[in-house]
Amino acid sequence: MVTLTFLGTGTSMGVPMIGCGCSVCSSSDPRDRRTRSSVLISSGGRNILVDTSTDLYHQALSCNVRRVDAVLFTHSHADHIHGIDELRRFNHIQREEITCYGKAETLGAIKNIFKYIFFQDVKAHDIPQLMTEAVNSTINLFGIDITPVNIFHGKRLIYGYKFANCAYLTDCSGIPEESMDALYGLDTLIIDGLRYAPHKNHLSYDQALGVISELKPKRAYLTHLTHDYLYEEMQGKLPENVFLPYDGLKLELGL
Repeated sequence: MVTLTFLGTGTSMGVPMIGCGCSVCSSSDPRDRRTRSSVLISSGGRNILVDTSTDLYHQALSCNVRRVDAVLFTHSHADHIHGIDELRRFNHIQREEITCYGKAETLGAIKNIFKYIFFQDVKAHDIPQLMTEAVNSTINLFGIDITPVNIFHGKRLIYGYKFANCAYLTDCSGIPEESMDALYGLDTLIIDGLRYAPHKNHLSYDQALGVISELKPKRAYLTHLTHDYLYEEMQGKLPENVFLPYDGLKLELGL
């Protein structure tokens, strides 16, 4: 059985947003508190982390994450990589290096930003012990086939990932035609649905619903969410097969 945990479902500023007193940011419902977007894929006691979000420390504590065996990076924007230093704790627990996978361009940017990790002559105990491996086709990690899928994030092509008849497409503004076939008819689709108003780098609510309608998954979840969405209000508004996730939600994906 493969399990997916939503570690974070929020946009780059998180929810609540600093200095905002709107009904969502001031909500007492814990489902309206959204840390930066990330998921954990688990199977057979192994954990694959998708992105090292800014909030990884708090996510690991709140979701009781005790090991990270591999990391998949979608792209190199700050909210998806700036928790990378937290991986050193998992190095200490596991006493081994952790391999990070992603597009060659993404891994190159991460290495450039975090030179202290990747360009030390001697691997010090107090920095993450990481290896990188660029991928452009299906890989198998711990018995799970994982396929990188090109998606648009504004003008950039970044990776979403497909695994266990599920796809995770955070920070998505569009899907190239050549990626559509791989995403059709999935059991589970997790897709960017940033806010109601259009955004050049992300799908809006209506755009996300349009993509879901075209790809026809059995169920879909919106992620990378701003403070536009009050969780309780959305329950009666979403289409029957579309859901608003919350931090800590676990899904069973099958094999």
